[in-house]
Amino acid sequence: MKKHLRTGFTTGTTAAAAAKGAVLFLLEGRTPAEVSVALLTGDRIAIPIHSCRRTGGAAVCTAIKDAGDDPDVTHGAEIGARVRLDDPAGCGDGRPEVIISGGDGVGRITKPGLELPPGEPAINPGPRRMIAQAVGEALSAHAVARSVAVEIFVPRGAEIARKTLNARLGIVGGISILGTTGIVRPMSHDAFTATIAAGLSVARACGLDRAVLSTGRRSERFAQRLWPQWPVESFVQVGDFFQKSLELAVQKGFARLILAVFFGKAIKMAQGAPHTHATRSELSLAALADWSTEQGNPPALADAIRSCNTAREAFALVASAHPKLIAEVGRRVVASAARFAGPGIRIRNVIFDYEGQAAFDSETV
Repeated sequence: MKKHLRTGFTTGTTAAAAAKGAVLFLLEGRTPAEVSVALLTGDRIAIPIHSCRRTGGAAVCTAIKDAGDDPDVTHGAEIGARVRLDDPAGCGDGRPEVIISGGDGVGRITKPGLELPPGEPAINPGPRRMIAQAVGEALSAHAVARSVAVEIFVPRGAEIARKTLNARLGIVGGISILGTTGIVRPMSHDAFTATIAAGLSVARACGLDRAVLSTGRRSERFAQRLWPQWPVESFVQVGDFFQKSLELAVQKGFARLILAVFFGKAIKMAQGAPHTHATRSELSLAALADWSTEQGNPPALADAIRSCNTAREAFALVASAHPKLIAEVGRRVVASAARFAGPGIRIRNVIFDYEGQAAFDSETV
């Protein structure tokens, strides 16, 4: 029986819950066990409050981010809100104003191209709306019309951020407070594709019309070694999102793309797999064997390829003795990418060996 994966909630939802809990703590003098938060979808969710305390004239409340069954470095992170109620006279036109800032552990934006300008705390527009609505609900429930200052903080935010790509995007000092709906759906990959889009946006905002798309840290490190003269913003990790990353790059207006990958991913791309994860596209060494046969290589080579357990084993078998077969894979990668990207964009493919040397480069054949 297929296991039902548990949904979770975003850092933005967690921050909104902490902010609402802090307002209620100030108005009621007690820590709420949980608070109801409106999601960006219009649905609601109950979030437990982890802690509340008073400090001077402010309240500090925290909640725990729960990513459900989605793999997420922020799962279990404590996210807090330091809230102060301002004088009613400061409300201006009579409507309460919610002023949101970022404290310790919340990243600050230093590069253009993201949803917010440089200098702003990395609290995205969606979570800001959720925080403001959550605070407004708490005030309305007690018929209070006062402006509210909300500082979001994450106690281990700087440590968690080191496990993310925030620094590449120009987000320094902590994590981002994110969420497009408020809910984390397991394996939906929304966060990863959002990171790809952000990386491409930053590159374009830096004036770049060329991006190097790698599938992970190791292939990216080899690509940076191959092109040390290019700015760091040129390099964008796209994971297994072959088709999606190309579509995003086209939307952002790139003229040139370089796919810098290892042989296993290259075979999947060569077969036209839109997503290259093992659970989504079968690594078919049989296809590689068929291409070998089409090139006129001995049948024994095709049999040997089919008997390999991994792409790495197959690569060792053909890399030196049959470079034309590696080149066939590379040409097919370019063709698949061109189909996903459409006309008007120049595609280059580099396939690395497992020591970081270029075993194939479509611009040198």
